[in-house]
Amino acid sequence: MNRVYNFSAGPSMLPLPVLEKAAAELVCYGDSGMSVMEMSHRSPDYEAIIQKAEADLRTLMQIPDNYKVLFLQGGASTQFAAVPLNLMKTGKADYVLSGQFSTKAYKEGQKYGDCAVAASSKDDNFSHVPKTDRSSFRPDADYVHICYNNTIYGTKFPEVPDTGDVPLVADMSSCILSVPVDVTKFGVIYAGAQKNMAPAGLTVVIVREDLLGWTNPATPSMLDWKLMADNGSMYNTPPCYAIYMAGLVYEWLLSIGGLEEIKRRNVKKAALLYDYLDSQSYYIAPVEKESRSMMNVTFVTGDAELDKQFAKEAAAAGLKNLKGHRSVGGMRASIYNAMPYEGVEKLVAFMKDFAAKNPKGEN
Repeated sequence: MNRVYNFSAGPSMLPLPVLEKAAAELVCYGDSGMSVMEMSHRSPDYEAIIQKAEADLRTLMQIPDNYKVLFLQGGASTQFAAVPLNLMKTGKADYVLSGQFSTKAYKEGQKYGDCAVAASSKDDNFSHVPKTDRSSFRPDADYVHICYNNTIYGTKFPEVPDTGDVPLVADMSSCILSVPVDVTKFGVIYAGAQKNMAPAGLTVVIVREDLLGWTNPATPSMLDWKLMADNGSMYNTPPCYAIYMAGLVYEWLLSIGGLEEIKRRNVKKAALLYDYLDSQSYYIAPVEKESRSMMNVTFVTGDAELDKQFAKEAAAAGLKNLKGHRSVGGMRASIYNAMPYEGVEKLVAFMKDFAAKNPKGEN
């Protein structure tokens, strides 16, 4: 069976070379005589896997030595609680609301302290990232939280917010590893792996060492970053196979030229789709240009029935999971690292054909 182009927002496509290598090693990893799925996480073979995965991620992202890398479970949503539990000293934190997940993080944070909305684009249906400057944030806040890329609405911060001396915490679930980032501008970066890094089940947390050790005494052990760091992400059994898969993705990225090369590919893919959207009037792209995401491209026809027809016919043509999120509607093309340029070419060709065959007002 031919593989389809999977535009799902997550779990999403994985690079074909990664899947092929995993398939080749599925039954027997190296000379271990067993699958990675069957290995003890305390075995020398698995310790080598997780150590190499961390080393390769550090190389890819140029993560400084004074940052810890944690391989955790629970999804990025678990970190909505872990962030305040690990970082609150004064009990104050500021949140920028740019979509659904940043809003969920804010609501979770409110359970643990004085969380303020520093800026929000909710009144504009999250069609852009709200602008901030240093004066937007309380100088005595323990951290500022953002969602760097908004999967549902198709927006991304055009630049890293200036938070002064207040540590910046970023949920990068849907854009991590898509372009180079200066890790030193962040106190914490966290990401669910199922969009651009690995299968579902793994969450990566990158945290500056000086932010460790302030954990709320009531914090569950599984949410305690320092405890996890002190135990090398092995306080309990980690998501072993997802970490192995992430390691294969890191290897693949390094083999093609790292984050500079994947950025070049991602810019080219996104430009193809956005240039088409900007050249016509059949489809509407609701996101303001300066806030557009390279990973998640949203568009609508303006007719809910046409949108349904589009998603159905696209799926039949091998372009899967283009239906927009239920809270937004329309269409969403998630074009993560593993989506080849040819997939976006086929999508644009389909969009042109669909528009020609379905004039508005005749359905």
